[in-house]
Parts: sequence; structure tokens; C-alpha cells
Amino acid sequence: MSNGRDKDKINQENEHAVSNSEMEELISSEEASATTSKSSFETDSCEVNIEQKRKNIPSVSTALLLGGVLGLLETLLLVLSAKPILGYMGVTPDSAMMKPALQYLVLRSLGAPAVLLSLAMQGVFRGLKDTKTPLYATVAGDAINIVLDPIFMFVFQYGVRGAAIAHVVSQYFIASILLWRLRLHIDLLPPSLKHLQFGRFLKNGFLLLARVIAATCCVTLSASMAARLGSTPMAAFQICLQTWLACSLLADGLAFAGQAILASAFARKDYPKATATASRVLQLALVLGLLLSILLGIGLRIGSGLFTRDQGVLHHIYIGIPFVCLTQPINALAFVFDGINYGASDFGYAAYSMVLVGIVSIICILTLASYSGFTGIWVALVIYMSLRMFAGFWRIGTAQGPWTFLRS
Repeated sequence: MSNGRDKDKINQENEHAVSNSEMEELISSEEASATTSKSSFETDSCEVNIEQKRKNIPSVSTALLLGGVLGLLETLLLVLSAKPILGYMGVTPDSAMMKPALQYLVLRSLGAPAVLLSLAMQGVFRGLKDTKTPLYATVAGDAINIVLDPIFMFVFQYGVRGAAIAHVVSQYFIASILLWRLRLHIDLLPPSLKHLQFGRFLKNGFLLLARVIAATCCVTLSASMAARLGSTPMAAFQICLQTWLACSLLADGLAFAGQAILASAFARKDYPKATATASRVLQLALVLGLLLSILLGIGLRIGSGLFTRDQGVLHHIYIGIPFVCLTQPINALAFVFDGINYGASDFGYAAYSMVLVGIVSIICILTLASYSGFTGIWVALVIYMSLRMFAGFWRIGTAQGPWTFLRS
């Protein structure tokens, strides 16, 4: 038994060493790039020098290849399974929503490869400590989406299809910008196929996939239960949910920054810096969450009429406002804890804890939605985010996994 434990420990140390060496490559690549340009979006006077300083990092090539392949598979799955998926969401075959929903889902699924490639490249830029390039690319893409939406929907009279087309175009635009900028830092083509690291990616990728599936199931199930309550509660739920998630995701900026700094600190075994970084981003997340609570409490109550004039929908929105507002600090901390886990390469705990949280939350959603309807769904979502926050706090608070150094 002791030999087995020793082997497991050695394997874990070897994997951590490989991860650290790759992080050092990303760090050195970023530092080298910094000597030629302050930002990825600033014009460089000598592109030849950048070409000479491009690095070949196998993990980046592997991530892009897997992102593209998974995106194509996702598109195929969504196109072939669109009707069953919509049925699971509560859209019946004879419903007036079936036709436009089917058109939207099929068309928007064509953007899946661009979305997954963009997510992979944003991760690489975070490793390079460049958060400006993804920001500018995303803002540019969103601006194009906003401009194209009314053109396709009303000028060309495509309706819902136009919204989907505009979204797909914007996603490929974002992916193109990121790919163009990334090639200035990194040689995207590996020397040979044997340099690709599918084994490590599939292991960590499977863990993160399990986490994403668990999180997606909770949110999707809540939307499905709301759809079963009728069109009015469903409309109110979607307005509240999108506002809830959009504001909460503002904390992702803190999570990304913390993840990049923590990854660098752990790679260099700079534990004081890791502790200080985790503490600071959590403090900022709490402050951000409290500010969002206040702003949403005022804004949603006053601005709900911008979304709809239907009194039934507005009534349900007012029921959801307390949940949307008061959970912002919880949501912000939960998202930042995710970034901390990723920065510490604690993918196993992040995945397993999320699966457990997902199981408990799904039971809560099914039970509370059956007994309390619209309010019950929101209570279940509060439980879901609270458990996510608690799972992140537990790991650091008990000094387990990569945080064992806190015991000393």
C-alpha cells in the first residue's frame, strides 16, 4: 500500500512539474513579448522581431485543435438533437415556440466551433497575462452583434433567424481577431503530431467537462421548470436569469486576473504571493457583489418596464428581484473561487465538488419547483450558488490540496 501511495505521489509531482514548466514557458513568452509591445493591440514597429520571438508551446496547439474538434462535434450534436433538446426544455411539438426556437438553435449551433476556439485562446492569453486582447476582441464582436441584430431581424426581415446569424457572425469575428493576435506570440503549428499532448488534456478536459455539464444541467433544468409554469413566468424568469448571470459574470474579470497571477505564483512556488492574491481577489469580489446588489436593487425595480409592459411578467419579475439582487455577493465569490481553483491547478476538486453540488441542486430544483413554483426555482438557484461558494471556501479554509502550505 505504501509503495502504491508513493507512486501516486510521484506521478502527481511529475504532472505538477510538467504543468509548472509549461507555465514558465507562457510566462517567459509573455515577458519576451512585453519588450516589444505594451499591449497586444498596440501597433508594433517591427513584426519581424515578433516572428523571431514566437514560441512553440505544445499545450496551446493541443488546446486549439481540441477546441475546434469539440466545436464541430457540438454543432453536429445540436443540429441532430435540436427537437429532443427543445422538448426537454418544455417546448412541445405543437407549441408556437417550436418553429422559431428550432430555427434559432440550429443556426446558432453553427457558431460553436468559434465559441470553443475563442474560449481556448482566451485561456492562453490569460496565461500570457494579457487580458486586454480578449477584452477588445469581445467588445468588438459584441458591437458587431448589436449592429447586425436589427439589420438582420428587421431590415432583412429574418426575425429570430437574424438574431442567430448575427450572433454566429460576431463569434467568428472574435475568434479571427484572437487567432490573428495569438500567432504573433506563439507558433500555432506543432513541429509534429507527437508533440501534441492529448493525454494530459483529455484527463483535465474530462474533469472540466464534468464540471461544465453539472453547472449547465442546473441552470438548464431551472429554465425547463420555469417553462412548464407557462409563458408568463418563463418570460419573467429569463429576464431575471439573464440579468442575474450577466451581472455575476462581471466577477469573471477578477477570477481571470486571480487565475493568471496564482498560476504564475504556484509555478514558482511563491506561496506568500499566492496567499496574498487569493485574499485580495476574494475581498474585491465581495465588494463588487455588494455594489451590484445595490445597483440591481434600484435599477431592476425602476427599469423592469424596459423589458416588457405585460403586467403578469412584471409581477413575476418583482418576485425575482430580491433573489437576483441579494445573491450577487454569493455569486461573485463563487466565480472567483473557480478562478482560484484553476489558478492552483486544482481541477480534480473543482470538478468533483461541482458534480456533488449539481446533484444536490438538481434535487432542490425539482422539489422546490414542484411545491413553490416560480419562487421555489429561485430558492433552489440560491442554494446552488451558495453550495458553489461553500465548496470553494472549504478547500482553502481547510488547507487541503494545493493549499496545504497554509498549515505552516
